[in-house]
Amino acid sequence: MEFTHIDKNQRPTMVDVSEKNVTERTAVAESFVHLGPEIMSAFAEAGWSSKKGPILDTAIIAGTMAAKKTSELIPFCHPLNLKSIKIKIEPVDDERLRIEAFVKVLDQTGIEMEALTAASVAALTLYDMCKAASKDIAIENTRLVEKTGGKSDYTLSQS
Repeated sequence: MEFTHIDKNQRPTMVDVSEKNVTERTAVAESFVHLGPEIMSAFAEAGWSSKKGPILDTAIIAGTMAAKKTSELIPFCHPLNLKSIKIKIEPVDDERLRIEAFVKVLDQTGIEMEALTAASVAALTLYDMCKAASKDIAIENTRLVEKTGGKSDYTLSQS
């Protein structure tokens, strides 16, 4: 297996993408936040608002901001001119919320890290917005769901 961020002298390096073609690239990542039935019910009844403000809207904004700042957080990510960021947060059952982050770019490199960063920071923001109600909140299973463009496409197998 070859690692792309290691040069021939085994030193860390940013990948040179200057020879790659500009193509449309998309990525979808997800993360789950386990709040538990009591917190889910209480916040749903309160219209997903708390003393800190609108819980879901704040997480969506934070995830959007995070996607745009990925190259500042992860050393070898290229700065990208993102064309679209869409974040959805929905209950999956009576205990958990699912965050889905979709990111799109026209560029020479992929955007999986931007989608993963968006989902992760949205999850962290949900934790922050809800932690006064409980410390038993858990962020679970952040992962890439799909990517298109570049050398290959990818879709998470549901096995």
